[in-house]
Amino acid sequence: MKYALLVALREYAENAKTKGFWIGLFIFPVIIYMSFEIQTLLNKATPTRYVAINDQSGNYGDAIDKELEWLHKRDIFRAFGDYAKKYANKTEGEGKKKINFEKIPAIDPEAMMNQFTDSNREVVQQFFDSGGVEASLEMMKPMLVADRPDFEEPKHRYHLVPMPQVGDASDMKQTAQDMKPFLKGDEMITVDGKEKELFAFIQIPVDVAEQVVRPNQPKMSIGEERRGVEYWSTNLADTDAKEVVERAINEELRRAEYVDRGVDVSQVQQVEKTYVPFVSLNAKKDVGEEEVSMADQIRQWAPVGFVYLLWIGIFTISQMLLNNTIEEKSNRIIEVLLSSVTARELMMGKLIGIACVGLTMLGTWVGTLIIVVMAKAGPEAELANAMLEVLTTSGLLPAFAIYFFFGYLMYAGMFLAIGSVCNTLKEAQNLMGPVMLIMIVPVFTMMFIPKDPNGTLATVLSWVPIYTPFIMMNRAAADPPLFDVVGTGVLMVAFTLLVLYLTSKVFRIGILRTGQPPKIKELFRWMRSR
Repeated sequence: MKYALLVALREYAENAKTKGFWIGLFIFPVIIYMSFEIQTLLNKATPTRYVAINDQSGNYGDAIDKELEWLHKRDIFRAFGDYAKKYANKTEGEGKKKINFEKIPAIDPEAMMNQFTDSNREVVQQFFDSGGVEASLEMMKPMLVADRPDFEEPKHRYHLVPMPQVGDASDMKQTAQDMKPFLKGDEMITVDGKEKELFAFIQIPVDVAEQVVRPNQPKMSIGEERRGVEYWSTNLADTDAKEVVERAINEELRRAEYVDRGVDVSQVQQVEKTYVPFVSLNAKKDVGEEEVSMADQIRQWAPVGFVYLLWIGIFTISQMLLNNTIEEKSNRIIEVLLSSVTARELMMGKLIGIACVGLTMLGTWVGTLIIVVMAKAGPEAELANAMLEVLTTSGLLPAFAIYFFFGYLMYAGMFLAIGSVCNTLKEAQNLMGPVMLIMIVPVFTMMFIPKDPNGTLATVLSWVPIYTPFIMMNRAAADPPLFDVVGTGVLMVAFTLLVLYLTSKVFRIGILRTGQPPKIKELFRWMRSR
């Protein structure tokens, strides 16, 4: 064991000297930090989108303009709310109430805020009618920290501009063709004396009312065309503008329908805001504590993140072991090492040394994440700290450590055996194909398993040793049967020991072999040898 540890120390030192190791260590903290800032940077980087309308009906232009302006007001309202939370003046002992996810109902804060602002537009409008940001800042001045930065109003996401003069606008087919150069960026529109690119173009026909789809209407026959409103754009990924315009037109259409039928629109709006609250309850929890909390949701879906980290960690470290073995074999360094240690000691030393390299990288990444989260100020940091506390008390971390350890040994043994019989990376890639097909299955099932953690698929895959670390980690939050936990664990340990035993036999013979890689029959003969 002494010589195996010496080999492990050598492997660690050799890999720690490489540029890739240090780049991997330092680039991840940058990625973590940028992930906190990316939304702000994206908002600043995304330009205002300019939209033009050819409304031949004359009924919907104002409605679209108001909807786009409302969208901007909502962005300002929410941005100011975040600003006030982040720079609130919290004195010692005040405002320091800890976030307790166990008491917070399982909700989507983003969706809840969107629903609130969309259903209570008068609240947002009142904010602006009472002076908007300037008046609110003046009123909240004593409650905000003195060294806060100035509030930056978010840019307009979309801005309505007059349609360029391209000819007879009533000829919609020709107008569409005339507008294509503006949409493709070949021609520019002028906004406030500056040239800008047109993002989208909307055409509303004069007879749009005749193309409205109503209930109990006969279905269109084959060949019948009903285009309705035309939305032209070359950006097919950003559909927000289309959704906003579509909502504005349909709401205005329905408002007109209500008026035509003599229905009080304000009463309809009141009815549309009526709803019954729903609460999610968990039958496994104690009496009086059955309500599903944010902590329950975090515990339920956290294993997905752990499985992804487990997969990345095992694959990265095992791949590092494979490359290291092939490189030393092709450079004849293996022959020098085997003159001082046995093949089994060399194999164990490589397993331990490369594992320590990988654990150093993973430990640095996790530590960096914790440091960045704790260093950040504002509600995001409080939220992340509370999430971290839930994870550390959930029992998932010990499970992750156990499954990572045996998963690494299992797959590292396979990779090491492949590396020992190959002379070049090209040869190894041919043998890596089947292993990669095996390893990709947990990725495909990663999001499905939490939805049915004790179902047939999850249970069957749990008893397949090569999948046990991933599937059981994914089931960890669902309290799988004790029989599954113990049984799959024993089988995983036994299978890992078998893999290492067979790997040692293949490694002992294959590490000094040159020429073509052995065939399958020859590998089985090596495994049966003494």
